[in-house]
Amino acid sequence: MPHLQFEINFPVEEADKVLFAARIKAHFAEIMDTGTDHIGVTLRCLGRNDLSFGHADDPEAGIAFVNADIRGGRSQEQKRRLCLAFIAELGRVWQVPPQNVYVILTEHPGEHFQLHDRVLPGWSTGEDPLADLPETC
Repeated sequence: MPHLQFEINFPVEEADKVLFAARIKAHFAEIMDTGTDHIGVTLRCLGRNDLSFGHADDPEAGIAFVNADIRGGRSQEQKRRLCLAFIAELGRVWQVPPQNVYVILTEHPGEHFQLHDRVLPGWSTGEDPLADLPETC
């Protein structure tokens, strides 16, 4: 169950949050070759001075930090495409300049992802972990 956490230093409309989360889940599913039912997205809207990033040319244009906890096994190309999709979506929806975004990926074995009725397996091509697993306690 990937947990994709976005911290931004500006307020956003509720409808944009819903749209953004849907697009992020779609990007993740396509690029990482998996379903969407197990994807968690967190969006934290902080104050203008709550984030500081030395690489940001214009901090007033918005800053975004992304922490993505994902299951291991994806290729370097998949991970890079995912990061670039996150950066592009932040720019598309909220005009955050690419140089103002910092993405950190943390890879975990499947058993680090726990639900009430199951433990996720390691990632495999084309899987949908919630649809593919029998329920167990």
